[in-house]
Parts: sequence; C-alpha cells; structure tokens
Amino acid sequence: MVTKKKRRSESIGRRYLVTGGLGFIGSHLCGKLLSDGHEVVAIDDLSTGRIDNVKHLEGNPRFDYVIETVANEALLQNVCDNVDAVFHLAAGVGVMSVVQSPVHTIEATLYATEIVLHCASQADDRKVLITSSSEVYGKGTTVPFKEDDDMLFGPTTKSRWSYGCSKAIDEFLALAYHKELKLPVVIARLFNTVGPRQLGDYGMVLPRFVGQALRGGPIAVYGDGEQTRCFVHVIDVVDALCTLMHSDDAEGQVVNLGSDEEISINALAERVRERVNPDAEIAHVPYAEAYEEGFEDLRRRVPDLTRIRKLIGFKPTKSLDEIIDAVADELRMRRQKIEGL
Repeated sequence: MVTKKKRRSESIGRRYLVTGGLGFIGSHLCGKLLSDGHEVVAIDDLSTGRIDNVKHLEGNPRFDYVIETVANEALLQNVCDNVDAVFHLAAGVGVMSVVQSPVHTIEATLYATEIVLHCASQADDRKVLITSSSEVYGKGTTVPFKEDDDMLFGPTTKSRWSYGCSKAIDEFLALAYHKELKLPVVIARLFNTVGPRQLGDYGMVLPRFVGQALRGGPIAVYGDGEQTRCFVHVIDVVDALCTLMHSDDAEGQVVNLGSDEEISINALAERVRERVNPDAEIAHVPYAEAYEEGFEDLRRRVPDLTRIRKLIGFKPTKSLDEIIDAVADELRMRRQKIEGL
C-alpha cells in the first residue's frame, strides 16, 4: 500500500509533478525547479516532448521521469499521492497539430486535464497549476485581451478553433473543481512562449523562421504577415509559473502570462533575417497552402498583463533580439551536433 506523502513547507525542498515535462516549456520548468532545490517527477508520452530536452538533468538525483501517457490513471494517482503539487503542461501543441491531428489534440487536451484534476483531488487536494492558452480568446477583437473577456470562436467545421475550445473547457473544469471541491488551482494563459529547445515542427513561428534563415531561406510568412503577436522568453515564463504556484492570491484565478510588446509577423521575419542571415529571402505563403482551405487566423494577439503584475509583479526580462539570438544559437549547435555524427 502506498503511504501518501504529507505536503511540506514551501521554505524547504518540495516534490513536484510536471506533466509534459520533457516538452519545450516543461523541460525548462523542470530545470528551474531543480535549481531551486526541489525534487521533480516528469511524465511525458513523447508525442511532442523529447528525451534530449532533459539529458542534462538525468544525473540529478532529485529528478526522475516516466515515459507514459497522463491517461494512465493508476500511475498518475500514485505519483500525485507522493508529490506536493502538480504543474500540468501536457496537451496538444501548435496550430499545425490542431489542423493535422484534431482527434489527438482534442482528446489529449481534455482527457489529460480531467485525469490530473481528479487524481490531485483524490490526493488530499494537491495544488494544480494548469497552463492554458491565448487560443481561448478565439476571434476576440478587443485588444489587449483581458482574462474576463467574452470568448468568440469560429464554426465547428473549422478545426482551427478546436484547440481553443478544448483549453476553455479545461479552464471551466479546473474552476469547477476549485469551486465545488475546494481544489487549489491556478490557470496561466500562455502567449507565444519561445526560446531554446522549441521546434518549428508544430507551427511555432519563431523557431521556424530562424531555422529557415539558417538553411538559407526563404523565410515563409503565412498570410499577408500583418497579423501581430507578442513573444516572451521561456525562462521568464517558467519563473512566473513557479511564483504563481506559490501565490495564495493566485488560487482560483485565470492569469495572462506573456509579453505585451506587439510585433507584426512581417517585422518579425525582417528582424530574424537581420540577426540570423541577411541574405535570406522572405516569401509569403497563403494560409490555404500552409494549413488548410478556409483557415482563419487572429489579426492581433496581445495580453493585458494587469492581473499578473498585481499578483506577482511580473515583467519580462528578455528582449526580442535576445530571444532570436538564443534560438539561433541553439539551432546552430543542434545542426553542428548532427553534422558531426
């Protein structure tokens, strides 16, 4: 019989579960928690995560990972019983995944969150921080986006909106657990988190641009390129996630997390070309060719950061140029490693 671990004071090392812990953000979060003196157990099914992301952590005696789906409820319950809190990051990743694998994306998002909340509730109400997405704002036109804004999605015939709807249901379910069962939860809506270890395979624009520039171009801008986004370094994000986890005032809250420095995708492509490869050309690709016929995109995606600033004093520390350079350096090292094999 498993003896449930009692929760420990935040002043000493704690033990955390990170679902999706071998992914881009998850691996950085594991590293941050370990550097702060905590123990970490990561669960990842490698659908988008990579073992290479945590190779540098494997020798740490306070780190362990399990290659398994979060849907393995018996395993997850056992782990939840023996940790102090849960960071739930496991979900479908990227617009490309939504378009190409909508069944997996929806099921992986909804079912994983349901299982995590249930197991945390059964484990003496372990605190859960859920990473949601700016996709929940859908086609909202009131910019910057505030956490209490109405949601506006396109029709169900457009798979583009399924991910945002799935994440919105995740939020509803988490808040229901908090209201009805008193489970301590925090929801962080992430906006365009970027940095080393992120791949462009799933539609992530910045690593895709940098990779294309390093290969000589062209840098492919989807649509007219006048859509705008805000980019924040993954290190700033994981620092904020840890602070939110430890904030009593954040419990039961939905919080935007990102940068509010807005840039058009055309301007981003130019910035990448300037810093990575001035000889690379920039080409525009229709959405129908990049994704699917009838694909819809948001023109602007900018977070209102008032709430997170009041809660934890959040302010991004990395500039866009620093982010581009970090991504380029990591991709160069990865390419050199492959070519050296």
